[in-house]
Amino acid sequence: AVAVPATLVGSPGGHPLRKEASASASAKGYPQRHRCLAWTAGALAAARCERRARRVTRAAEKATGPLVTPSFDFGYWSEHVDEVQRDADNRKFDCDVKAVVSLYQEYKEAMQAVQEIQKRRNAVAKSMKGKLEQEERQKLIEEGKQIKEELGEMEAKADAISEKMNSMAVQIPNISHPDVPVGPEENAKIVRINGKERTSEDAGFTLKDHLEIGAPLGLFDFESGGKVSGQKFLYFRNGAALLELALVQWAMHEAVKRGFTPIMTPDLIRAPVVAGCGFQPRTGEATQIYEVADSDLCLAGTAEIPLAGIFMNETLIARDQLPQKLVAFGHAFRTEAGSSGSENRGIYRLHQFSKVELFAVTKGDLEESNAMLEEIRQLEEDIFSQLGLCFRVLDMPSEELGAPAYRKYDIEAWMPGMQKWGEISSCSSCTDYQARRLNVRYKETFSQKGGLESPHTLNGTCCAVPRMIIAILETHQNEDGSVTIPEVLRPYMMGMEALRPDEKK
Repeated sequence: AVAVPATLVGSPGGHPLRKEASASASAKGYPQRHRCLAWTAGALAAARCERRARRVTRAAEKATGPLVTPSFDFGYWSEHVDEVQRDADNRKFDCDVKAVVSLYQEYKEAMQAVQEIQKRRNAVAKSMKGKLEQEERQKLIEEGKQIKEELGEMEAKADAISEKMNSMAVQIPNISHPDVPVGPEENAKIVRINGKERTSEDAGFTLKDHLEIGAPLGLFDFESGGKVSGQKFLYFRNGAALLELALVQWAMHEAVKRGFTPIMTPDLIRAPVVAGCGFQPRTGEATQIYEVADSDLCLAGTAEIPLAGIFMNETLIARDQLPQKLVAFGHAFRTEAGSSGSENRGIYRLHQFSKVELFAVTKGDLEESNAMLEEIRQLEEDIFSQLGLCFRVLDMPSEELGAPAYRKYDIEAWMPGMQKWGEISSCSSCTDYQARRLNVRYKETFSQKGGLESPHTLNGTCCAVPRMIIAILETHQNEDGSVTIPEVLRPYMMGMEALRPDEKK
C-alpha cells in the first residue's frame, strides 16, 4: 500500500494549503472577507489533494490482491529438463530448469503431506460427533490441536516452496520451434526478398535519408518535441501527419478485410498483465517499459499487451470463440534504454509512436497456430508490397527471440537513404506461453466438464508508423525533393499524389 502523507488527510482546518492561503492574504493586509475567500480557495485545493490521495490509496489497496494466477507446464519441464535448459541457454536466458523441477517435486510432496494431515483432521472431527466419554473427547481435542498445528506448518512450507518455485519458473522462456536458427542476429535465415534495393546509381541522383528529405517538406519538428517532452520525441507536421493517419486507416482496413476485428486499446496497462505477456528483459538488459509512479500501471509498449489482456482469466468456448483475430491501433511507449548507434538518428527509434498491431488466439494445436502465423506474415507482406517497398523476411535466431516467442519472423525494408536494411515489422507465435501466465483456458463446448486446455497466442506488427514513413520517404523520393505517395494511400491523403516542398503549408 502507498503511504499517504498525514498533511493530505489531516483535519480540515489544519490543512497546509488552507493555512498558506489564509496566512498569505493576512500578511498582505487584505480585509477579513478577502482572507476568507483566500481560505476557501485553499480549501478547494486541499480537497482536490485529499481526493487524489484517496484515489492513490484505493488503487494501491486494490493492487495488493493477485490480478492473475499463472500456471506453468511443470509436467513438460520435468520430462524434458535437459532439452528445455539447452534451449534456454541457446536463447541466452538465465534460468535453472533442474532447480525448478526439483522444487516442483518438493511442492508435490508437501501438498501430499498436507492432504494426509487433512485426512487425519477429518477423521478426528468425525470421531467427535458420536457420544464419548469426557476423557476420550479431551484426548481427541488435544489430538485435533496438534493436527491443526502440523497442518499450519506444512501449508506454510508448501506456500514457501511454491513462491520460490514460481519466482524461478517465470525466468524460463518458451521452447523454440525446431527450425529456429541457433545463435545471434547475424545467424538469421533469409526466407525471401521482395523487390530490388534502390541505389543512387539506379535512381540517377544522390538519394537522401528521411531527415534530409523531411527538412524542406517541413515534416519533423524535433525542436518542439524536445522542448515539450524531451529527447526522442517529436511532432509530425504537414505531410508526415497526414501520412500517419493514412497509414493507420489503410492498414486497419486491410486487416479488417482479412477477417480481423478492429479494436481501440487503452495505453495504460496493469503491471501483472505486462508480466503475463512475458515482457521481461534478459539478464543485464534494461527494461523497455515505462512504469507509472504510485500505481500498478505501465505504459503499453505495444497493443499486443492490452489485446492479450482481454482474454485474461477467461475460459473460451472453442466451437464458438476460436480462432479470434484482432487488429488494434495504439500508441507504443519504449524507454529505448541501451540503444545506440546510427539507428538513434532521426525517427527510427522514438519513445512514443503509433502502431497497428495484429493479434490472434487459436486452439492449443501447433498445426493451427503455425498456419495462423503464416496468415499474419502474409498479410504483413501484402501490405508492404502494396506500398512499393523492397523488403526481406527473416527467420530469427534463438538469441533474438523474446521469452514468449516460439518462432519469430522479422521483416526489414531497404532504406535507400540510410543505405541499410531496417526492421519495420515482426510476427511471432507464443504457443501457450502467454495463455498460461494470463490464466486463459478453453474447452470445446459450453457443457464440457473438465479437460480445460491452454490456447495459443500470436502477434504481428501491421504498421509501425515512424519506420513506415522512413521507408516510404526514402523509397519514393524524387530528384526535385518531392516524394511520390503510394497509390493505395492517396484516398486517405485527400487525393494528393506527392509531397512537395512548395506544398508543405
